[in-house]
Amino acid sequence: MKSNKFTYLLVAGLALTVAMTGCRKKNTYPTPLPGHTGPINGGGTGDPGNGGTLGGGDASGLGGSTLTGFPAGNGHPGWTQNASQFEAQTVYFDFDSATIKGSEKSKIEIVSAYLQANPNSAVLVEGNCDERGTEEYNRALGERRALAAREILISAGIAADRVDTISYGEDKPADSGHSESAWKKNRRDNFILLTPP
Repeated sequence: MKSNKFTYLLVAGLALTVAMTGCRKKNTYPTPLPGHTGPINGGGTGDPGNGGTLGGGDASGLGGSTLTGFPAGNGHPGWTQNASQFEAQTVYFDFDSATIKGSEKSKIEIVSAYLQANPNSAVLVEGNCDERGTEEYNRALGERRALAAREILISAGIAADRVDTISYGEDKPADSGHSESAWKKNRRDNFILLTPP
């Protein structure tokens, strides 16, 4: 008799767990990283963050955190966005990694040189992922990727308040395919030039 009650409770518990889990729902708008306060491509607004920091070189998606303790940029609401200026400087990542490869660092140096020559401009770093992994994991990984590029720009002398970041996770694929060749294009940081109105 006890065995039947246990089996019944186990089955009921599993059914309840499945019912509560439900289907994964896509967000209508990407979750902005700390520091972006303006509209992003016509949708939502960001959270300016709390200015906190994480130690140990880790950025796990907590509000206001950065890789090395630089406060996130304040955002540039109303500034003109130019995606084509740095299109050739898109930085690509290995699977499940936020480490910027040596072969990709020269692209960030080009962005840095442009910003040094144009001190009234700023940049938005967009972190992106391929479709594998959960939505939450990819959002955090995209954030770490954007923050990794931001750290290099700041280390090169660009003021922290001139480098904004946002994570789109898997929401903005460059290639909608479902193969390694498509995923390779989607694991990236894009740099968007921001100029004052």
